Amino acid sequence: MIKPLRIALAGLGTVGGGVVRLLDQNSALIARRAGRPIEIVAVSARDRSKDRGVDLSRFAWIDDTTALATHPDADVVVELIGGSDGPALTLARATLGAGKGFVTANKAMIAHHGLELARAAEQANTALKFEAAVAGGIPVIKGLREGMAANEIARVYGILNGTCNFILSKMEAPREQGGGRDFADVLAEAQALGFAESDPTFDIDGVDAAHKLAILASIAFGTQPAFGTVAASGIRHVIAADIAEAAALGYRIRLLGLAEDGPYGLFQRVHPHLVPISHPLAHVTGATNAVVAEGNFVGRLLFQGAGAGDGPTASAVVADLIDIARGEYGPAFAMPAEALAQHQAADPGERRGRAYVRFMVEDRVGVLAEIAAAMRDAGVSIESLIQRGSGGEDGSVLVAIVTHEGPERAVAQALERLRGSQSLIGQPMWMHILG
Repeated sequence: MIKPLRIALAGLGTVGGGVVRLLDQNSALIARRAGRPIEIVAVSARDRSKDRGVDLSRFAWIDDTTALATHPDADVVVELIGGSDGPALTLARATLGAGKGFVTANKAMIAHHGLELARAAEQANTALKFEAAVAGGIPVIKGLREGMAANEIARVYGILNGTCNFILSKMEAPREQGGGRDFADVLAEAQALGFAESDPTFDIDGVDAAHKLAILASIAFGTQPAFGTVAASGIRHVIAADIAEAAALGYRIRLLGLAEDGPYGLFQRVHPHLVPISHPLAHVTGATNAVVAEGNFVGRLLFQGAGAGDGPTASAVVADLIDIARGEYGPAFAMPAEALAQHQAADPGERRGRAYVRFMVEDRVGVLAEIAAAMRDAGVSIESLIQRGSGGEDGSVLVAIVTHEGPERAVAQALERLRGSQSLIGQPMWMHILG
């Protein structure tokens, strides 16, 4: 009889329950594809009495999560606790130290400690797998690590956070479908529907997407994971008027993570972008994720699908388990940890591109001239300048500028010149235009 791959599962939340259900429902198919059965033998979570909708009585319950690493009946530990440090990291180190395979959906831990864990896995000659850490059920890590292994990748970018994409696509919907509203209103709806956490900071400020981008960049470019150099900003300052202006110009607003490796170093940024309506990412709506990778032989590939949820994320976790059951695993980041290059962070000021800059200003004579003078003095060439409205309750009007292609440093200098201006109400909103 073929020996099953035996699993110890840490974390029985939404995704953990999904893994149990998936292994139950598709057990025969999974065994055929893996070449042997995959069975859970032990579980651990904070609350033993909670009803999770699955039968846990058949598994050994381990109160001390770290003890899963040395459980005598387990071959692989699956970690679904979350958090960059704490119990998740302790469990990862203990599992790899014990020579057992480790599967996780924990993007924060991999972004911060992936290099250390990859080295530990290689030293123990065991597996470190994290397909579920990026883009849920989309096999983008496998696609980059294996499908594009022969290519030099020019850049990788995409929609990496479903919460933000749900909010933005809801804001851009027609009014009769609940659109045309500002960020705060739509965020409250997303929270009520379960698309956003009660504390949505990691999502809406771009931190979640930055964790995922650091992982993708490492695999794509053969560099050590470098979360600390990802420049991240989110969508909390996007207003309904920005959505309308983007549409009028032929764009849609999306929060994109983008990474490029060039002669001046590795560039990594999460930032709202104006995406041309002709680009596939402009048509990705709802809580969907999508990643674009550009290879020098394969061309542009688009990976799109559900980026979160119990089913898609559990699917990615079990796919990793099937690889381990087959004995198909190699270096976690597509090449041995010692071959991963130490990167030099690229200077974003040297990048060239077009930008959309929106101001809310006092409705009075001379404001446009002040903004135009700041742009001129910084060397920013203006393609178009738009003023909307005749003054709201706070006496403000919207001024939007689209620039010609130029260095990003020039736009930053222009905004610095306008800092503290009595004409401006609030902070300007700067969004890059995807080229």
